[in-house]
Amino acid sequence: MFQIILKTPGAQGQKINLPDGAFMVGADAGNHLCLNAPGVSRVHCRLTVRGTKLFVQDLNSSNGTFCNQNPVSSQEPVQVPPGAVLLIGSVQIEAVGTEKTEAPAAPKTPAPEPVLNEEERRLAASVQQAKNSSESDSVPVLAVSGIPAAARPMVQEIKKQAHAELLNRLNLKRLAMGEVTEEHLEEKAKKVIHEILLDLSIPLPPGVTREKIEKELYYEAIGLGPLETLIAMSTITEIMVNGPDHIYVEHKGVLYRTDMAFADNSQVMAAIERIVSPLGRRIDESSPMVDARLKDGSRVNAIIPPLSLVGPSITIRKFSKDPLKVSDLVSFGSITEDIAAFLDACVKLRKNIVISGGTGSGKTTLLNILSSFLPNRERIVTIEDAAELQLRQEHVVRLESRPPNIEGKGEVAIRDLVKNALRMRPDRIVIGECHGGEALDMLQAMNTGHDGSLTTIHANTPRDCLSRLETLVLMAGFDLPLRAIREQIASAISIIVQINREKDGSRKVTCVSEIVKMEGDIITMQDLFVYKQTGWSEDGKMIGEHVPTGSIPTFTEDFKRAGLPLDLLMFQPKGGSF
Repeated sequence: MFQIILKTPGAQGQKINLPDGAFMVGADAGNHLCLNAPGVSRVHCRLTVRGTKLFVQDLNSSNGTFCNQNPVSSQEPVQVPPGAVLLIGSVQIEAVGTEKTEAPAAPKTPAPEPVLNEEERRLAASVQQAKNSSESDSVPVLAVSGIPAAARPMVQEIKKQAHAELLNRLNLKRLAMGEVTEEHLEEKAKKVIHEILLDLSIPLPPGVTREKIEKELYYEAIGLGPLETLIAMSTITEIMVNGPDHIYVEHKGVLYRTDMAFADNSQVMAAIERIVSPLGRRIDESSPMVDARLKDGSRVNAIIPPLSLVGPSITIRKFSKDPLKVSDLVSFGSITEDIAAFLDACVKLRKNIVISGGTGSGKTTLLNILSSFLPNRERIVTIEDAAELQLRQEHVVRLESRPPNIEGKGEVAIRDLVKNALRMRPDRIVIGECHGGEALDMLQAMNTGHDGSLTTIHANTPRDCLSRLETLVLMAGFDLPLRAIREQIASAISIIVQINREKDGSRKVTCVSEIVKMEGDIITMQDLFVYKQTGWSEDGKMIGEHVPTGSIPTFTEDFKRAGLPLDLLMFQPKGGSF
């Protein structure tokens, strides 16, 4: 806290404590410090507190701002030393300095241990064991099921026989279609599976209990098989099934192979059917690829033979049950508070923002977080291939594309939804990802009053993002000159946020760039923030920091007109000046 004493004519001095941040000072009621006194302009100056320092900048006021009788510049902030007196019209502000208050030291209490279930405890122990393994070139194995690798072939044989007997004794499909409650269906399946395993004469291999096999059989009969256990684990972010016997996961950015497996290819197909059928989608030899989602919004891709030579393949990108917040990304080191504050202000200022990054870099997660900055009072239309955005606003219309039916008809593409969204009176349009001709319609919408739109694009750098946008616009089928396309891009898009997945598995915003203008046939850009790596830690983690480049956005006046306080010192390089 930086303490000041406010002295207005005819009144006693008032002590005010200012926390870190920027504070607008003027006669208007919308200012942080409203000074209703002679000589004070509507928006007079800005006070900025950074740690133990106070800065002041005049905002082109009528009578000027003075520090110790010296005029304050309107071009750049001026530091106010403790004891100095600011003169704002007829009002005096005395800078006292940092308020020194010693809070009693809080007793150190150990952080509570996270509550883990049996599978998560086994997973944590297996991860630690995999880290200690000397075989660095091989994919480490996570012991999730608790069934030894040597016993897995015998377990698979037991499951195949049990499945055949289960079909004879229990018609699950007929029960599911009849007037049978879900609880009754589950109890019936558990009972029959238990009886089948008791009747089987095959001896159980060492280290395998009947309860473990019953659990796997039950999940394959009623649910998604081994995926049920993996989906329930919050620390697993990606699940990859390469046929029935090879199931991989991503745990904290590192790839592992699990000791879990399906009984056979038919059980993998059954799991895929249970995922896509409720969504009205299909997968068969005539349509061997499908995109879908789980109930929690997790993204699913499945591809089957004859396209997949290893058997049915499933890729699930899990979404957190509790959506990540800005504070989470700051704690992860993916972004800084200054960058978050700048992007928050840009969203509120209705600047068009594109998030660029590679596969699995965290584009959708960052889009979710930027979407949380959208005002609750606006009408938002989201357009996606598979609905996975998790917006918390009240007035949201969610649109999802549709693939063609078995006759090849009925397809509704992203581009069709973008055109339709323009007739729905949207305040904001959020497109999950641009990967085709819809890029042209998006740019036209941004240039015709639908500003404040958000989308993502696959690209490795901000400059590559512009090149990919040009390619996507050409995919719309119009023979447009390249200069016309670039002019559309330069006038429509304001900010490009580049996010990358690094070698250590972490996701980081590596660059925040502003599109400035056209110079000839080239779109000029300036980087506002970049991530600079300084080395590697002993445990293989990247070391670095996000730093401002010293460039200031060209639309800072827009922040002033909108009444959005933005501390320009966030763009100042460390140890430097503007």
